[in-house]
Amino acid sequence: MNDITDTLKHEPAAQTATDAAYEQWFREKVTRSLHDPRPAIPHDEAMAQVEAELMRRRASAATIHC
Repeated sequence: MNDITDTLKHEPAAQTATDAAYEQWFREKVTRSLHDPRPAIPHDEAMAQVEAELMRRRASAATIHC
């Protein structure tokens, strides 16, 4: 996995998170991001990684449901 798709796994579910829990999660995520020593990646590259992961998941789901 890559950093973008790993991040998708750790986001709280919107339906189950309280406002306070979401606020805490968001602030911690921003703090970690600001202190991350890795180089930033361009938005287009990040979105391409997310799109590739979504396509992989769709293909996997289609295989399971057939």
